[in-house]
Amino acid sequence: MRHSIRHQMAGLFIGIITGTLLLCWLVNYFFLEGYYVENKKKTIISAYEVLNRGVKEELLNDNSFTTKLGLICATDNISIFVMDNSGDPKLYTNRDYKALQWKLYNFIFEIEIKEEAKVLFRGENYVLRESRDHLTQAEYIEIIGTLDSGDPFIMRTAVESIRDSADISSRFYAYIGIAGIVLSSLIIWWLSRRISQPMLELAELSKRMTELDFNAKFVSQQDNEIGFLGQHMNQLSETLEKTISELKTANNELQKDIEHKIQIDEMRKEFLSNVSHELKTPIALIQGYAEGLKECINDDPESRDFYCEVIMDEAAKMNSMVKNLLSLNQLEFGNDVVTMERFDIVSLIRNVLNSSGILMEQKEIRLIFKEEEPVYVWADEFKIEQVVTNYISNAINHCEYDKIIEVRVCKSEEESVRVSVFNTGNPIPKEELDKVWIKFYKVDKARTREYGGNGIGLSIVKAIMDSMNKECGVRNYENGVEFWFDLDGQSS
Repeated sequence: MRHSIRHQMAGLFIGIITGTLLLCWLVNYFFLEGYYVENKKKTIISAYEVLNRGVKEELLNDNSFTTKLGLICATDNISIFVMDNSGDPKLYTNRDYKALQWKLYNFIFEIEIKEEAKVLFRGENYVLRESRDHLTQAEYIEIIGTLDSGDPFIMRTAVESIRDSADISSRFYAYIGIAGIVLSSLIIWWLSRRISQPMLELAELSKRMTELDFNAKFVSQQDNEIGFLGQHMNQLSETLEKTISELKTANNELQKDIEHKIQIDEMRKEFLSNVSHELKTPIALIQGYAEGLKECINDDPESRDFYCEVIMDEAAKMNSMVKNLLSLNQLEFGNDVVTMERFDIVSLIRNVLNSSGILMEQKEIRLIFKEEEPVYVWADEFKIEQVVTNYISNAINHCEYDKIIEVRVCKSEEESVRVSVFNTGNPIPKEELDKVWIKFYKVDKARTREYGGNGIGLSIVKAIMDSMNKECGVRNYENGVEFWFDLDGQSS
């Protein structure tokens, strides 16, 4: 990102370090030599004071004094030459003192070239100055004059070494600064990435939460304010998911209640009419075969077994129909609460298909279901399982020709999920497509009775989808029929 906090942090710290090192280098480059020179002035004046006191107190033959003076000269690279009033050397720290003696003579007799010396400070008995040796062209800081004892003296220390040291120090500092900038930049870049990563994770978490994806969790282990915020974000995600589930459930119940009371009376009348109509045939069959058994119309064992099987079969069909009717009645009357929850529809479909696997193998049906990744939806999981079970059972009972059943789960751009079940076989007549959802309606009555159907299964599907305010439908193909239903999807 152009304005990434990681880039901003890295740029800020690298800029601060670079600016600090550059400022230090500039100070070193422009002021180090001056600082050294000033320090040398103080050093040589301090050495002069030690020498002046020692000569005045006649300590030149004292070993402790000469040792101290020699240590000062060696440490600070100071050369000293003192002569008596007769012109003979009285004290010198350098065997090659002739140049200093000649320099002192020139000063005393004022025969120096003015360009070779620049006065920095004039004391009572001495002059502090910068001078240049006209033979070697070397520069020195020197004190020249007379001691309190009246003896002429000269003390000097080389400036050239100071300048060389300053140049070397500046170059070394530049190299170290560049290396430091590169190394610190790498460390800062790594640290900024480590610091910004949890923040980017939080940003991604919040983005996914705005899309109602509550699978997103903050997983970084941070024992600081960012980790504390991440834990609260996780708690917020769980609370939002629970609240949305409750809101969807409440909203669904509210929509159902609007039409509930208006439909109750008509549904009661329709229910009684349909039940009485559907029970006529099985009751008549049971009554007829039971009378036949009683009157011993056919007295052989095979006939009695056949009569008993017909009675048991019709009773089982009546029992199944009554159960379905009760379930449908609860749905249509709104007595069954719909609980909206989030679940994986792919896993649910796979469980239903596994339960129906043996029946498919018996009928030599080839199943096609390619979905592997989870697809999350909002619905009543138990009721959606009923819908899928009815669709799969319906497809198995009507599968013909190539004997293929294909189940698909498709996500749309509107965050809706469509589940479809296709089976090869005879298409449903066009004029009867809208009637398959009506209770007790049978497209092929003989075929339906053959596998024990009663025309209620698709009505239950329709009632379940209406209870959740979702669509379901059927579509014909040249080689078969596809039933489908829609649910609210979970954004990723």
